[in-house]
Amino acid sequence: MKKYKFKIKNLDCANCANELEEALQKIDMIENVSISFMAQRLTFECMEENIEPALESIRKIIKKEEPDVILEEV
Repeated sequence: MKKYKFKIKNLDCANCANELEEALQKIDMIENVSISFMAQRLTFECMEENIEPALESIRKIIKKEEPDVILEEV
């Protein structure tokens, strides 16, 4: 497992961050999902070979839950 960190922009509130975190925790390929509203940061762990499909799933969920949020690699 490798730890990945992303900057998450345009997140409106801490409650939105919690709801988004809960939705992302349902993705099978990733573990230890954490969204910090204050730091505007998403962290998770994933096997390196699964990172592309995991990111695709993450982006789909973000687009559905919080369409204005932008995900940027740190």
